[in-house]
Amino acid sequence: MALSAAAVAALSTSGVGVAATHVASAAAAGCEVAYTVTNQWSGGFGANVSVNNLGDPINGWKLTWSFPAGQTITQLWNGTYTQSGSQVTVSNVDYNGSIPSGGSAGFGFNGSWNGSNPVPASFALNGVTCTGDVSTPTPTPPVTPPPSSRQPCDIYASGGTPCVAAHSTTRALYASYNGPLYQVRRASDNTTRDIGVLSAGGGADAAAQDSFCAGTTCLITIIYDQSGRNNRLTQAPPGGFPGPAPGGYDNLANAVKAPTTVYGRKAYGVYVDPGVGYRNNTTNGIARGDQPEGMYAIFDGTHYNGGCCFDYGNAETNSRDNGNGTMEAIYFGNNKVWGYGAGNGPWIMADLENGLFSGVNQKYNANDPTISHRYLTAIVKGEPNHWSIRGGNAQSGNLSTFYNGPRPNVPGYNPMKKEGAIILGIGGDNSHGAAGTFYEGVMTSGYPSDATENAVQANIVAAGYR
Repeated sequence: MALSAAAVAALSTSGVGVAATHVASAAAAGCEVAYTVTNQWSGGFGANVSVNNLGDPINGWKLTWSFPAGQTITQLWNGTYTQSGSQVTVSNVDYNGSIPSGGSAGFGFNGSWNGSNPVPASFALNGVTCTGDVSTPTPTPPVTPPPSSRQPCDIYASGGTPCVAAHSTTRALYASYNGPLYQVRRASDNTTRDIGVLSAGGGADAAAQDSFCAGTTCLITIIYDQSGRNNRLTQAPPGGFPGPAPGGYDNLANAVKAPTTVYGRKAYGVYVDPGVGYRNNTTNGIARGDQPEGMYAIFDGTHYNGGCCFDYGNAETNSRDNGNGTMEAIYFGNNKVWGYGAGNGPWIMADLENGLFSGVNQKYNANDPTISHRYLTAIVKGEPNHWSIRGGNAQSGNLSTFYNGPRPNVPGYNPMKKEGAIILGIGGDNSHGAAGTFYEGVMTSGYPSDATENAVQANIVAAGYR
């Protein structure tokens, strides 16, 4: 039967975890679409869309629909989109353009709504309307691969550069880790809950968060350190710049704004809006002075801005600008005030304080490319008068080296004067104008070899971020 007004109303009221399915008969051009509102919060929502091809094989697809209540897509992954008024068109990307007969392709998005959030009434695949009965599909339980015998921090340790900080809201970064990944606090009663892993060395228990946060808003209050050194990240305090939260602290991240998939199961990243920031100014084992260190992070390469500064890494312990060389952090964005690379950005650069460096020169370095993979591996590492920038696609392939050479040719960066705090989403002086999304990252003792990082990249690809 057709989708009734009552069914639409029920879907828009419940908001979370509901699927509306539109079916066409199996023919040369037939299709089925499952549109699932996975999360909903004040003014925003997340949705997953699965397109099942019931007809002949398709090579290249476009899915179109009309939002019934003025909803707007704000971020989309595993596809590209255009929206004109209520009309939406989503097209495949290079890795999911082919759908065999009986096969499917999927994508997800975040959107905004005002007043109500009913599901679209119908969809068309390559111009063919997907219509028919309304049903609630029974999801196939995803299969979680057995934990790897070596996760990123096991690989770093075997390379002689052990992790001294390991942060992730999506998975364990040691094969033996079976503790909490992060903590959330719900708005309804300010109760907190730790979110752990499904099994030792495995992915996050996102279902525990969904259950705990159902019907209310949750914020990420702690990102735990898996290294055992208690280098956890919490709400950043005021510094050279006060934050927007009470007492001059930075805001905390909304816990549901960065849904993802790891090991075939749902997880959540850390969605940093301007004003959000995390920090630890009292750390254990983080490099200081000119000591060697390495770090990597997995970011959303499509979520960035030109604000200062979306960083992860080593910063000042008093939340202020203490001069050239007092930081060493990964930066991602398209800020061109201090430095930039080829193209229009975004770029992976190093925030070394009073400078975002893309290479040895203070401003432009041609070998640091624009890089914007949906899931991005970003690496910065440094030792006495030597540092490097590397990066790659966290979903496939190998790492590339964008810079490998001496410290910048500007006074104050050789030797370095690193202070050993850890920041996420902000600059060393608590500049909080940046945007980005963080999924996982580590910091090491010692300068990792390229071979060690290449092995870590292979592990990241095998985790299956989608």
